[in-house]
Amino acid sequence: MSGPTRGRIEKDSLGPREIPAEAYWGVQTARARENFPVSGLRPARPLIRAYALVKAACAEAHRELGTLDGERAQAIRRAADELAEGKFDAEILVDVFQAGAGTSTNMNVNEVIANRALEILGKPRGSYEELSPNDHVNRGQSTNDTYPTALQLAVLFALRDVERSVRVVISALEERARAFASIPKAGRTHLRDAMPVTLGEEFSAYARALERSLGALGPVRDALAEVPLGGSAVGSGINTPPGFRGRAVSHLARLSGEPLRASVDPFEGMQSRQAGALASSFLRNLSLELIRIANDLRLLSSGPGTGFDEIRLPEVQPGSSIMPAKVNPSLAECLDQIAFHVVGSDAAVALAVQAGQLEINVMMPLISFEVLFSAGILSNFLPVFAEKGLRGIEANEERCERLLVASQATATVLTPKLGYLKVAELIHQAEARGKDPREYAVEAGLLTREEAEQLLGKEALVRLARPVP
Repeated sequence: MSGPTRGRIEKDSLGPREIPAEAYWGVQTARARENFPVSGLRPARPLIRAYALVKAACAEAHRELGTLDGERAQAIRRAADELAEGKFDAEILVDVFQAGAGTSTNMNVNEVIANRALEILGKPRGSYEELSPNDHVNRGQSTNDTYPTALQLAVLFALRDVERSVRVVISALEERARAFASIPKAGRTHLRDAMPVTLGEEFSAYARALERSLGALGPVRDALAEVPLGGSAVGSGINTPPGFRGRAVSHLARLSGEPLRASVDPFEGMQSRQAGALASSFLRNLSLELIRIANDLRLLSSGPGTGFDEIRLPEVQPGSSIMPAKVNPSLAECLDQIAFHVVGSDAAVALAVQAGQLEINVMMPLISFEVLFSAGILSNFLPVFAEKGLRGIEANEERCERLLVASQATATVLTPKLGYLKVAELIHQAEARGKDPREYAVEAGLLTREEAEQLLGKEALVRLARPVP
């Protein structure tokens, strides 16, 4: 039997440490794992991909400028590409709650790329005299500029997923709006009877609200696309060769497919995390609309015997362990909980964004986690909500018509013919006798049967629900 694999010895400025032989991470990652055993949560996939692309772009820039030899640059680039593709995600394992600024994550990425690059060069892992995480992978860089750059790029990736998912919801709402276009129902304001609408108009309005939310993405993306890469420490560009900043950002834009540009003021690019705040507020505002829509669906489907019961949501799972046949609006409830979390995360991001001091905001790891986690849970669930929770919604037309006919507000249409006070009296008397206003108006001799149908029949109510041009 063979014994356990011996580790390798790595050394940093605090001294030597034994590292598992099979690990691609190194000594600084080992210290961070010991220091921050907080949540068990690791950096999100978009951040790992973005950080790897940052390292690849910097290696390309150094190779072109002659500040990194071609062999090392090529090995770093290949290792970074593999990390970007997801091959070494398990090696990026520093907790999301860590030392300020993200230095631990930067070094985790540097060490994994360095050790994979050494392997590509035929060298043993940990032989940093040949290719170093600091001197080669991190050449001309600092956590100060690479972390916010990777953060902003990762958020750009994540927002594309969010947009795609929201559009699936919009499509499902529009499809239901078309299906419900000719179903009149009672409108409600203050949760009291109001003028008629169609069920289709309610659903169409939900879709338009989400479209409007997506309309705010342009300025958010524009802010995120201005990155401080090349600013090195504090924005000074220390230890970077002339031309490095422009080349590195240009390569990163090409590799990522995002229209990135270098910070107009690299010092401001280090200090301010306003772009992260904008992204977080976009997710919050989107979530507020989603909460409103989900709660409307819960209300419209409430009952069946004691609620509105105007729509029937798809039945996706039993709703009670004790009450047979009870089915709950489970998907809308889940969406609420997700959106509540996003709103809460935005509060944490706001605190982190304002906590920047002097030349850097050290709270970037929290901003990264909260924004990317929020974007991720929205992106993951919204398509499920659309397909399982929206597309199968059915209208209870009989119930919609019965509630509409019983609504006092529909009598408002009689005001031009009978006058405000006469209609008010009609409504009160109809209510006292337990009759709908249309029926009582005929009985009281205020309208003929034909006039009642012409003014308050189904076709008339559908026309009434249409917006006035």
